[in-house]
Formats: sequence, structure tokens, C-alpha cells
Amino acid sequence: MTAIQELPRLPFERDAENPATSIAPMFHKLRAGHPVARVGTPAGDEGWLITRYKEIKQLFNDPRLGRSHPDPDSAARIANAAVISGPLGKPEDEVANRSRMRRLFAPSFSARRVEQLRLDVEQIVNDLFNKMEAGSNPADFHEALSFPLPVLVICQLLGVPGADREEFRLYSNGATNLYDRAGSQAAWDRLTSYMHKLIKVKRKNPGQDVFSDLIEAEERENLSEDEIAGLGAALLFAGHETTVTRLDIGTLLLLTNPDQRAMLQKDPQGLIKNTVEEILRAAAPSTQDVLPRYAHQDIEVGGMTIPAGDLILLPFTAANRDPQMFDDPDVFNINRDISQHLAFGHGPRFCIGASLARVELQIVFSTLFQRFPNLQLAGDPNELEFRDDTLTGGLAHLPVKW
Repeated sequence: MTAIQELPRLPFERDAENPATSIAPMFHKLRAGHPVARVGTPAGDEGWLITRYKEIKQLFNDPRLGRSHPDPDSAARIANAAVISGPLGKPEDEVANRSRMRRLFAPSFSARRVEQLRLDVEQIVNDLFNKMEAGSNPADFHEALSFPLPVLVICQLLGVPGADREEFRLYSNGATNLYDRAGSQAAWDRLTSYMHKLIKVKRKNPGQDVFSDLIEAEERENLSEDEIAGLGAALLFAGHETTVTRLDIGTLLLLTNPDQRAMLQKDPQGLIKNTVEEILRAAAPSTQDVLPRYAHQDIEVGGMTIPAGDLILLPFTAANRDPQMFDDPDVFNINRDISQHLAFGHGPRFCIGASLARVELQIVFSTLFQRFPNLQLAGDPNELEFRDDTLTGGLAHLPVKW
């Protein structure tokens, strides 16, 4: 076996010429020569990185791939973070648990519930824009809109007080740290402890929210309070962290592609849906934006055999920049056909919260340049600071002026 120090190792280095909006060059290099390759992880383990769209989509549909591992203590990990980075659950329970989770969350993310939220999202966006406009110029777009919007929306969906969003920032940032395992676990424990407190409140005063739905289903679905707290914590994390990064990177892509921004500004209603899908395709918030899974059996893929038990890494950004699937994939083009992108996964691994994320992105980008027609970056895009010490990545700040 190749020594770990000789393998390409995540996180990969950013593109030196265009670090803000390009994916790491190593993804392109591996796709061209070794589309199924052994790589090292930040945790010091090894896994199989898949870099072609065809094989990534194939594996999204493969029932032999799972989040669980028969020997979790010996399983390779992507990182030392408390979430996403290692195995979860038992192989014999995984399919049933995934079906149950989707069944539990289906009412909360139904088209009807998401549409009911649309007016609330519009009001939150308008309020945040008002605060930004009344504040200092230049401003930090990340702090003014990209961070607070998804947190406020997911808090409303969960039934969590929005005033606690600063606590959630600390919990989420801490729980996704790549290198501090003890600190990451402590942050996740604090988040789940908060959720237990909220469950007690919701038992006394239920409402139209996810926690109330879960408590109502507790006996029917044989849910424990620990499971409800864990589901709530996971949903809070997943429902805001990735949307924050897409809001930042989407704004950056539009500001650094003035021809595309001009088209959207001229016809926001006609182009907004396609613009959001292109942002989802092209966004590269992290140099290791990967979904970790484990082979439950030997799997043949891309001419290679991946042994049962091995870690498999599915990178969304590499799939969405594959030239065999998308013409000029590194070009941001809001007029392209992007119906096949994998930003939300695919098949049984399609993100249940995709509709809510799309609503948030559509509302922001259909109104951003109407409210701030002269919006521009307040600095060099290649000098922006990325949070590469976390699993989800993204920008630390996005300075803008108008």
C-alpha cells in the first residue's frame, strides 16, 4: 500500500491564480488521470476519492454504500470533526433509519410548508437589507446577510428562538473543525444539550415547527428524546451552514462576472431560477467539499475495486466541474442547462432540505441588485479569507460597497 505521505492529501491547495471561485487544481488532475484514487484525509487516514461525474452519480444510487460501518472504531475518518467525518449507526439499521428520517421530516419540508415560509423569508431578507443599507458602507456581506438569513429561517422552521443564533454560530463552527476533535465534540455536545432544553419547552407549548412535529411522532415512531435532540441539532447544522456558503460564493460569482450579473439585473424574475442552479453547480466553498461514505461490500467503479469497509469520498464540486458533463465547466454561465448538477446529491441521497435552500437563494438573488444596483467588492477577490480549517469551508468575510 502507498505510504500515506506519498498520497494526495485533503484539503487540497487552492488555485493560486483564482482561489476565490475555482476548485482545487488537484481535482482536475485526478479526474484526468486517476478518477478513482487513494487519498489521505485530514484525520491521517486513507480513502477513495471519486472525481468523475459518471461514477459519483453511480455511487449516489448504489445501495452498497452507506454512512455506517461494521467496526466504527477502526473505520477511516475524513476528519476529527464531530459531524459528518466518520461512521454513524449500524449497517443493519441504516436503510430503515434513513427511511424513517425522511418520513419524519417530510411534513416540515413539504412544498406546502416551504411555500408558507416564503413570505417569512422575504420579510427576513428585506429586514436584513434594510439594516445593511442603514449601516456602514463598506460592509461585510457575510455578517449582514449570508450568516443571519439561513440561521433565522432554520430557527423559525425548528421553532428555535432566533435570538440564540450567535450561540449556534459557535456550535457549528466548533463542531466542523477539522483538527480539534475534543473541541469539536464539545461544541456538538453543547448544541444537543440546548436541543434537550428546547424539547421541554415544546412539550408544554407545541407549535407549527419541526420539534413539535417530532414530539408528536415520538410514540408512533418509537423515538427517544436523545434521537429528537440529535435530529434537531443535525437539521440546524445542515439547514444553515451550507446555505451560508452558497450565499457568499453566489454573491462573489456574480460580482466577479459582471456580464452575468448584468443579465440577472435586467431580468431577475426570468433568470433567477437558472442563476441559483448555476450558483449551486459552480460554488466551491471548500477544497474538500465531499460526502463521506463506506463500502458495505466490494464495489467495482471506474475500473477499480473498492474493498468492503473502505472510506469513499464523493466531491460535489468535482462532479459539477466535470467537462464530460458540462461545457466549459469552470465558466460561470447563468444561461447554461444545469438541470443535472449534483449539489444536493442524487437519488436516495438527495438533500431533503433542497427546496428550502432554493427558496432562500432565489429570494436573495432576485432582489439583491434591485436594492443595491451598484454593489461591488470592497477589495481584491483573491485576498479573501476562506475557512479551510472546517469541513464546510466558505468565506470568513465578504467585504462589499455600494
